[in-house]
Amino acid sequence: MSFVSIDQLRDVTIAETLSSEKAIVDLWYYFYEGVDADLLAEHEALLTSNERARHRSFYLERDRHLFLATRALVRTVLSSYSAVSPADWRFEAGDHGKPTISAPPVRPSIHFNLANTPGLAVCVVSVAHQTLGVDAERIDREAENIRLAERHFSVSEVRGLLALPPCEQTQRFFAYWTLKESYVKARGLGLVVPLDQFSFLVEDEISVEFGTRWDDDASSWRFALLDAPPHHIIAISVKTSGAALSLRATRAVPLRERVERSYLHGSVSRFGLHA
Repeated sequence: MSFVSIDQLRDVTIAETLSSEKAIVDLWYYFYEGVDADLLAEHEALLTSNERARHRSFYLERDRHLFLATRALVRTVLSSYSAVSPADWRFEAGDHGKPTISAPPVRPSIHFNLANTPGLAVCVVSVAHQTLGVDAERIDREAENIRLAERHFSVSEVRGLLALPPCEQTQRFFAYWTLKESYVKARGLGLVVPLDQFSFLVEDEISVEFGTRWDDDASSWRFALLDAPPHHIIAISVKTSGAALSLRATRAVPLRERVERSYLHGSVSRFGLHA
């Protein structure tokens, strides 16, 4: 199947991504479990009052950590592309929840999308491609894969899933699921999209076929499936107008450099993202 190990991708280079001559998509991924209390405090300090209220509203600590990791990641990632403090970004959601930057205005425009799942938060960024989406899943969790597939997938996808030996069905199920979710998020249409009206082919190169009731041009889309060991997979959908998908990836720990340097040198203003 068309998986690529995330470690095989080139590292993100901000200057190259911002170049008008390059059409690049950057993926930042954050394995946030085990982060110490000092770093969590730095992350929480970035939140707006509304975000803090939402953070406190989660009953389970694991859900609070997931929310906080995602917000810290997107804020520090965006500040890598523009001279804006991580705490100063403001966001708005479309009719179906797709987030965009509402303030401050920046040039070039930065397009992004987010996903999270237990243990992992991810953010994709591009200045060249406006329509992009990402999804991530933890694949070692229990799920009624066949039942869900028969309910949500296309006939050809269900047929392909059932043709596999049981030991391979889980990975194929999550490949289909994350690709579908990343496409839906890229389109920004939420549950309006009928999931059984488009089918992914993942044997060699990844491609999509749209049913007669769904209006889109399959040739304008490019996709990636990434293996993020030990327990996660990531799918990315980008409307490139037919161009090849040029993808970079870097593992991030938001503000880690700032926390480490503060112990040695006092307060600093760098927004560290390095793992």
